[in-house]
Amino acid sequence: MSTNPLMKKLGLSDSDRAAIVHVDDVGMCLSSIEAFFELYDFGTVSSGALMAPCPWFPEAAARCAARPEVDVGIHATLTSEWKGYRWGPVSTRDPASGLMDAEGYFPRGCEEVQAKGKPEAAARELAAQAAMVYAAGVDPTHIDSHMAAVAHEKFMEGYIAQAVAHRIPAMLPNPDCRAFASIVPDAERRARFAAYLRTLGAQGMPLMDGIVAMPLDEPKDQTETVRRLFGSLPEGITHFILHASADSPELRAITPDWESRVWNYRTMRSDAVKNIIEREGIVLIGYRALRDAMRG
Repeated sequence: MSTNPLMKKLGLSDSDRAAIVHVDDVGMCLSSIEAFFELYDFGTVSSGALMAPCPWFPEAAARCAARPEVDVGIHATLTSEWKGYRWGPVSTRDPASGLMDAEGYFPRGCEEVQAKGKPEAAARELAAQAAMVYAAGVDPTHIDSHMAAVAHEKFMEGYIAQAVAHRIPAMLPNPDCRAFASIVPDAERRARFAAYLRTLGAQGMPLMDGIVAMPLDEPKDQTETVRRLFGSLPEGITHFILHASADSPELRAITPDWESRVWNYRTMRSDAVKNIIEREGIVLIGYRALRDAMRG
């Protein structure tokens, strides 16, 4: 893998391993908000992203607006995966958009929205979500994607358009990174996507050298998993994902993987993880550093 050109701009060496430790789904429910701020203040996470279509978005955005130093972005959302707790488009109620299922919410899975969603409707939706974040008084550091639903030719232009319009990084993989094949399983589509990503990288868009995630199928202490994940990070910049939530009746009612989300949170809120990060020599950075380097 070639050296990430951003490393020099960030004052890092080519051999450094930098990680953006990122809390997804902030604003999905109250306990996601509480966990994000606790971990951010504790110092084991460095960034997060807001889900504008979700019911708890106003609370999450208000807390972020009150603390402008917090590194938080836009979690571009085109899916609504849970059985009894749903959200839908903020830009349209037109079924012809292809962005709604039979119940009037976003489809539950990526395949359905990628098959039915109209590219122009998705682009308007992503723009509307970004506008909501800015209107709430938040200055987002980046844009990323819920469930990687935008990883499709139909949606990628609209996703990148928001990054370009607001001069913020879009979370995108270097096509040479290990996770790329799992993000885009179809080989033919992956080849086209790789060419597009390399063009974006050459134009100055930051690309991730690694994408890893804490498990959502491990309802127990995850310290050893975290040790393994940090130990295996490549040189360059890694987007390190967790779905942290504090335990609550609301969380338990929403998602069957609630216990693993709680252990994402509990594990990262430990001195053991701080020690792992220090021993591995991981450099924690946020997307603000990438945004500033990109703008510079």
